[in-house]
Parts: sequence; structure tokens; C-alpha cells
Amino acid sequence: MKKKGNTAEAVVDTASEQDLDAVMRKFDRESNTRIWEGKPKIVVTIIIALFAFYCIAIAFMKTLPEIKLSSFLGLITIIGYITYPANKKKVKVNSMPIYDILLMAVGAAAFFYFTLKAQAMQQPGYVYEITDILIGVVGILIMAELCRRCVGVPILCVAGALIIYAFVNQFSYGADIFQALKVIIYKLFYSTNGIIGTPVDVCTKYIVLFIIFGAFLERTGIANFFIDFANRIAGWSSGGPAKVAVISSALCGMVSGSSVGNTVTTGSVTIPMMKKTGYKPEFAGAVEAAASTGGQIMPPIMGAAAFLMAEYMNLDYGSVAVKAILPAVLYFTGIFIAVHLEAKKLGLKGISVKDLPKFSYLFKNIYLMIPLVVLVALVASGKNTMRMAAVISIGAAFLVGFINFLTSAFAEKKNTGDGAGKVIGKTVAKSLNVGLDALVAGGKGAITVAVACSMAGIIAGCITVTGLASVLINGIVQIAGNAKIIGLLLTMLCCIVLGMGVPTTANYCIMASTCAPILTQLGFPVVAAHFFVFYFGIVADITPPVALAAYAGSAIAKSNPMKTGLNATKLAIAAFIVPYIFAFSPEMLFEGVQHWYEVLQIAATSLVGLYGVAAALNGHLFKKIPVPFRILLVAGGIAMMIPDTTTDIIGFAVVAAITVLQLLMSKKNKATPLQTA
Repeated sequence: MKKKGNTAEAVVDTASEQDLDAVMRKFDRESNTRIWEGKPKIVVTIIIALFAFYCIAIAFMKTLPEIKLSSFLGLITIIGYITYPANKKKVKVNSMPIYDILLMAVGAAAFFYFTLKAQAMQQPGYVYEITDILIGVVGILIMAELCRRCVGVPILCVAGALIIYAFVNQFSYGADIFQALKVIIYKLFYSTNGIIGTPVDVCTKYIVLFIIFGAFLERTGIANFFIDFANRIAGWSSGGPAKVAVISSALCGMVSGSSVGNTVTTGSVTIPMMKKTGYKPEFAGAVEAAASTGGQIMPPIMGAAAFLMAEYMNLDYGSVAVKAILPAVLYFTGIFIAVHLEAKKLGLKGISVKDLPKFSYLFKNIYLMIPLVVLVALVASGKNTMRMAAVISIGAAFLVGFINFLTSAFAEKKNTGDGAGKVIGKTVAKSLNVGLDALVAGGKGAITVAVACSMAGIIAGCITVTGLASVLINGIVQIAGNAKIIGLLLTMLCCIVLGMGVPTTANYCIMASTCAPILTQLGFPVVAAHFFVFYFGIVADITPPVALAAYAGSAIAKSNPMKTGLNATKLAIAAFIVPYIFAFSPEMLFEGVQHWYEVLQIAATSLVGLYGVAAALNGHLFKKIPVPFRILLVAGGIAMMIPDTTTDIIGFAVVAAITVLQLLMSKKNKATPLQTA
């Protein structure tokens, strides 16, 4: 254990770096990277850092989209193959097989070929030759292999099935193999409706910048401040460490963009804390997984998916962030209630106040919040583009990190005996090293997102060229008939299945292309439809059988993976209920609001309803809840979430009556021994 100080790490031992690395490599493909050491590491580091600078510059490039996006994917191919091996179990130090070098060179050449010929290809009379088609095939296949390495197989299965369907569709119109190939490759490789479609476009404009921003927050000590802040706010209360996990994961997760990455990063501190307090390992891992997954829906950044949502819904980014506030509050409040009830059931205490970060420390370091404040202020002002706001915020994060390091260095000055000049020199060197590390981390993080977005573009392109969206929409609309709830249930199942093992950004792209149109066809508002599919795509990370975030949490907690996944699903019950609320009551998303009290009523009744459902699932409220009462609590909770005043009153009466009855019965049980005495 570290010397007692003012950090979360002072509260409890954290998982070892080796253990965390093993967990990340097992459950997070982004961590299955090559091992570079010595001079090769220096070369690779410089290349990736330069690529990160390029990503910042490309956001401001004003050129033909085909040129900008194809060159971006060409560089992604180079960086991707330098970073990710073919087999994570056979990684040798400073080794890159010849076949990987060939794949990297040929794949990048395919995209750069498109870059060089993009201007000519836009001319009306351009005829696509067999060479163009073959180069397109090679580019797609090599990008698919990179996707297998850094993203996973599930999204490839979806893309592969849709490509086969696209060929079948072309053959149904009498096309031969070459004609079908020509049409499909043109759509998927050479047009902005395929591999360089909207997802990759948004990736270059916004997402990559915020990945780099998140890397700076994490490495300059700002993310640790979130955990310290959460500890001071909730660590002292009953079951405090679990509540700390909820708050810190919400704050860190919104900028991480990865449910698994956030689970491992914050879970390395919070899960051991929870276990030491008395929570069962399955519950501890589940709390972190559910909260970390929820970070993806936490405004203002929402794991960078907010920018995609703004693009697909044709709204400005600020509007999307505002609309996400109430659902996110309900989600995390639901987890918070479940955690509190579990703590009361187990009789758990909080962390000793003397072991928590001091308020004086928090106030002294409140300046660490400046980068996020700057970001929100710039966006809210409306005077700056999102790209400019992101770049300024990255600069602010670097500057704040430098001040943080300098303050710490001067605090240690009396121990080291260094002069002021030497302290400043060391701090500058450290800041530059950390900045370089953040750029490299941001560059590596861009690979996975860009590759996933390219596959999402292929999926969207196949749906467009075949008209499959209309087939899906008509099928579900016919099954649902006039029962909108049936349509929502079927769409929910589609989202969870399609979202399994797929990163947040690509996940939403798939949902926006395939599932959101189904709901709009059923008569739901566009905003409600997109938020609905986004939520259910996200919860795939904690829904067995492919619950990657839950399994990562279980690995740190050393618990049963399936039990951890089931616990996480139970804890995140709000994520399964809230989307239905805003689907039928879009006022929760500030859609069609006529009076402010409408939003207040929906939020208040939903919170009480979530409390009823959480209590029923937990089975304990002051004392053990009998099964009939648990059933009534679920019914009352759900009734309060139905957008109707009558059901609100009935539901509230049921939940309140059972709560009071449980309280009276618990007091009676405590009083009985005294009366007997």
C-alpha cells in the first residue's frame, strides 16, 4: 500500500499492473498490441505521435472528402498493422512478420491509390476498370483483417453476411459476377456511402480529437482527480466504495469511449475497495461494469458517440448533450439505489473519513477540472466549432497537467534538494514525455475507432445498396401491427444482438442504419428512436452471453463471469426501462415540452419507479421483502413509468405502502427482543 495521501490509491491496494494488462489483453482487443523495445520503440512512438498530430490537422483540412478520408484510412492501415499482431498469443519483442509488412504496404497502397485518383473518379465520364475493382477488393479485405485484430469478429460477421446478401440482391436483377462486383465495390470502396462513409467522416472531424483529449486527461492526473472527488463525496457512506465506483466511472467513462477500458482503468481501484468493504466479488465486478458502460451515455461527451448522433439526427452537438442529461441521471441513480440497498442488506460501512482525500486537497486541486470546463464553455458559447473546442481543450489539458506536475515537484523539493531551475526543467521534461505518451495513446485509440467506423460504413453501404432497411422495417412493422410496444421489444432484441462485442461508435452507426428507421416508421420521434437504439446497443456490453465489460470486471474481482454479467444486467435495469419511458414520453428528451413541470413529473415518477423495481430485484428493504410484495413493487414501479397520471398515482401508492409497511415491520422485529426482556 502506498503512503497515506490524498488519492484513491491511498484507500486500498489496487490490482497489479501485470494483472490489469492480462485482463485488458483478454477482454479488450485494443490492448493486444505488438511489443516494441529500444530503438524500434522510439521509431514506432514517433510515427504514432506524428499520426496523432496528423489527426488533429486533418480535422481542419478543406479538401475533397474522398481525398481526406481515403488518405486517413491509408495511414490507419499503416499504424494499425504496426500496432496489432495477427495472433495475440504469439507476440515476439521487436518482431513484425514479412506477411504483416506486405499486408500493411498493399492495404495502404490501395487507399492511397484512391486518394491519388479521387479527383479523376469524380468526373462524370470516368469508367471503372478491372484494376480499380481489384484494388477496391484488396483494400476492403485488408481492412477487414485489421478489424479482426483490433475490433473483433462479431462486426465482421454482420458485414460479411450483408456483403453476401448484396451479391444475392444483385444476382436477382440478372447481373453477372463481374457486374455485381463492380457495383458493390464502387458503393463500398469508392463512394462516400461505404467504407469512407459518415462514420469515418465523423471520426476524422470529432471522435479522434476527443480520443486524444481523453488520453491527455488520463495521463496528466485529471482522471485521478475524478476518483478522489468521488471518494470524498460518497466514500464515507454505507457501502461507499461502490458509490465511488458509480460516480468515478460516470466521470471517467464519458471521455474514455470504451466500456471495457473504463472498467479496467477505474475498476483497478474501485473493485478491490468494494471487496475489502464486504461486497461479494460478483457484485463488485458488476457495479464497475454497469457504471463504466453507463459512462458511454454520460453527457457532455458520451464516449464520442454524441457527435455521430448529432450527424445522424441533423442536430447540433449541444442539443444532443442536453437531451442526454435526464436519461443518464436516471440510469446512474438506478445503479446508485441498487448499490445502497445492497449495502444496507449486507450491513456494510463506508471508508473511514481519515483515509479519504481531504476537502482542502480537492479545493487546492480544483483547477484540474479546467479542461472540461473550457470544453463545455466553448461548446455552449456557440462561437467555436467542435473541432476548435476540442483542440483548445487538449491544449488546456496539457497546460493543467504541467501545472499539476510543477506543483507536485515543488512540494517534493525539500526532499530532493533541487533548485527552482532544476525543478522546472524536470517538470518540462516530464510534461513533454507525458504529452508524447498521450499523443501515442490517442493515436493508438484512433485505430480501433476508425477501423470499426469503416466496417460500420460497409454495413450501412450494404443496407443502402440492397434496400434491406425497408425489408426490416416492413417486417417488424407488420409483426408489431398497431402494438408499438411489440415493435420496441423486437427492436431492443435486434440492438442487443447486433451490439454484442462491437465498440460504442460502430455500435451506434449500425443501430442508426438498421434499427432507428424501424421506430420512426412506427411513429416514434426521430430523437427518441435514435436514443432508444443507442441505449440498447450499449447495454450489450453487460448483457450475457457476450458481456465484455462484465467479464473484464469479473477478471479483476476474480469472480464467476456469468454471475457477474447477470448482476450487472440487474444493476443496470434502468437502461432497460428508461428507453421505453422516453420512447413513449419524449418530453424526457426535452422534445415537444410545453410546460416545465411535465419534465419534472416524468423525472420524479421515473425515479420513484426505479426505486421500486430496484428494491424488488434486491429483495431487501429494511428487512427481507416477501415474494408477493416484490411482485407488487415491480408492478408499482413500472406503473409509475407509464406516461399517465392515473398509473403514476396507483404506482406511487403501491411503492409507498410497501415501503412504509417494511419499515414498520423492521422496527417491530427490533423491538420484540426488548419487550420479551
